[in-house]
Amino acid sequence: MIESPDRTPLPRDFFDRPVLEVAPDLLGRTLVRRSGDGLIELRLTEVEAYAGQADPGSHAFRGRTARNGVMFGPPGHAYVYFTYGMWHCLNLVCGPEGTASGVLLRAGEIRVGEDVAFKRRLSARHSKELAKGPARLATALDIDRTLDGADVCADADAALSPLTILTGTPPVRDQVRNGPRTGVGGEGATHPWRYWIDGDPTVSPYRAHVPRRRAT
Repeated sequence: MIESPDRTPLPRDFFDRPVLEVAPDLLGRTLVRRSGDGLIELRLTEVEAYAGQADPGSHAFRGRTARNGVMFGPPGHAYVYFTYGMWHCLNLVCGPEGTASGVLLRAGEIRVGEDVAFKRRLSARHSKELAKGPARLATALDIDRTLDGADVCADADAALSPLTILTGTPPVRDQVRNGPRTGVGGEGATHPWRYWIDGDPTVSPYRAHVPRRRAT
């Protein structure tokens, strides 16, 4: 018997906890994206935790900037950044206001709106690839900097909110795995703060950090 996902929105208290508690607890939750193109619902299968100014791998490690300001705000908001001059990535802010911690949404299974996602991800060969990796996830869901700061816990007019997180169907504890974060170098390279659902085909492959070569 397949359990139906719980459609109760996650409250702000869910995100107002330490990032290493929130990150694994996001697995199996339903991310809802509403746009003019249609509705997409995605079950989260892979995430990474970033612990703000205590974490060398975090954008907030060196303090607040115009780019990362949302990370220092209230929990339960989206932090969207642009990377490598071409990709957006979606994070969810958590922890008490001022701590600047967040969870990067790395991968998921699209359960509603595959047709919409395929129009945005023309190179995807099958549905399992649509949101397999943080840039693909953001592209499939049409995430960009206009959603930076979006409140995923908005109670009023929830049906009109561009992003909502529902309770979904969390995996059983022994299905959750963790290990080093993908592409993180330096002192943050060994933190085992990447979490995923074991055996899920939408989880992205692990890649170690490769230092960039400087032009000579």
